Amino acid sequence: MKKNFSLTSPKHKPDRQVELVKAEVNKYVARERRKALPEGVDFWDFDCKCGATAETAIVLHVDAINKNIDEVAATKAESVYVEILAKPGVRKKKV
Repeated sequence: MKKNFSLTSPKHKPDRQVELVKAEVNKYVARERRKALPEGVDFWDFDCKCGATAETAIVLHVDAINKNIDEVAATKAESVYVEILAKPGVRKKKV
């Protein structure tokens, strides 16, 4: 998913709009995690970016997306860019 989410809405207050964006992102991640795993894969991993625009987006962990969305909303930005790409992950054995 590569998407610009609007943080302003004529129907919703800004705080509620931010919560709607976070809910849609969480729903997408949950949907991707439910997909069947290919042979030899242990889990779904995610490459994530988040920022005010696609050019200023920073690479971060999937668990830090909601916090970053809050930070972008605190700057009074009009929109937030979120990029989440699923990839297969394999756990490494501990030595």
